[in-house]
Amino acid sequence: MNKKTLSESDICDKFIRPAIEAAGWDGMSQIYREYPLRAGRVVVRGRRARRDASTVLRADYALFWKTNIPLAVVEAKDNGHAVGAGMAQAINYAQSLDVPFGFSSNGDGFVFRDATLGGGVLERNIALHEFPSPAELWNRLCAWKGWTAEVRQVTESDYAPSKSPRYYQLNAINRTVEAIARGQNRVLLVMATGIGKTYTAFQIIWRLWKSGAKKRLLYLADRNILIDQTMVNDFRPLKGAMAKLSPHARRIEVVDAQGKASVEEVDTAIHKTTKQVNKSYEIYLSPCRAASRDSPSREGTRLTVLADTLTLTAIRACVSGRRPVPVRLRRGGGPAICAQWARWRR
Repeated sequence: MNKKTLSESDICDKFIRPAIEAAGWDGMSQIYREYPLRAGRVVVRGRRARRDASTVLRADYALFWKTNIPLAVVEAKDNGHAVGAGMAQAINYAQSLDVPFGFSSNGDGFVFRDATLGGGVLERNIALHEFPSPAELWNRLCAWKGWTAEVRQVTESDYAPSKSPRYYQLNAINRTVEAIARGQNRVLLVMATGIGKTYTAFQIIWRLWKSGAKKRLLYLADRNILIDQTMVNDFRPLKGAMAKLSPHARRIEVVDAQGKASVEEVDTAIHKTTKQVNKSYEIYLSPCRAASRDSPSREGTRLTVLADTLTLTAIRACVSGRRPVPVRLRRGGGPAICAQWARWRR
C-alpha cells in the first residue's frame, strides 16, 4: 500500500484510529471524530442567513477520559505532509478544549506535545504503537495539576445525561468544579447573553451534588419567571430533590421537542399555611432580592433559616434592568458561584 496515494480520511481510518484504539482508548465513549469546536459565523444577507464554512472549527480527533472530560486532541494530515504538519492546529484546538496534550500525525507516527512536561520535553516523535493510554495521560494531568484523591473524586464525577455542552461550557463547568473541589470559595463566570448560563450552572450543581462534595445548594436568579422556567427545563433532572423558596405554587406550561404542550406544577419548600421551610430538600431556588442582606421580604427571612446549612450558592445573572442586585446572605451560604452576563458593544 502506497500511503502517498491515500487521502487524509483514509490515513485516519487505516492508521491513526487503529493506533489510538490499540493503546486502550474506547471507540464508543473516548474517541470523537470530527469533534465540533465552533459552528461558524452566521452571515446574514437580506432575509437569508448561512454559516460561513471557512470559520467552522472541528478537531480531527478529540480524546476524552470520560464523557465531557476532554484529555487530548489529534490532528491528522495526509502522507504528503510531514508528521508534525498539523501541530499548529492541534495546539489551537487543545487550547480551545483546555487540555495540555496534542498530537499530529500523517500515518507514519505521531508528534506528541505534552504541555505538562511529564516526560521532560515539550515535543517528541513517537511510533504508532507508542501512543499513550488514557490512564497514562490522565495520571500525568492529575500530577501536573496537583490533584489529591479527594479532588480527583469530584473532578471525575459524571455529567448529567443531557444535551452535549459546547466547548466553552465544558471549560466553564470543568474549571469551576475543579476550583470548588480545591477549596476555592468564590468563582465568577462571565458569559454573554444566550450562551447557556443556566445549563452551565445546572451541570456544575449536578456534578458537585452527585459527587457528594456539596450536600445542600441554593440557586438564585433575578426574576421569579427565571426560577420557574429553570425548574421545568434545564433543572428538570433534579426534580424531587429541589424546591422553590416560596409558599405560592405555580403551574408552568412546558412544550416538548415534538411540540406537545403540558402543564407542570413547581414544587415549593414553604408550607402554604404554617409558612415553615421544608428542610428535606437538598437544592433550593430563590429570587436574588430575597437573598439580599437588606431585603425585608419574608423569603429573605426564611432563607436565613437555611443559610447555616448551605454548602454552595449559585447565582445566575443577578441584574434588574441595568442595575446589579447585591446578593449578600445574612450569614453562611457556603462557596459562591456567580454566572454574570456581559453586554457586548460594537
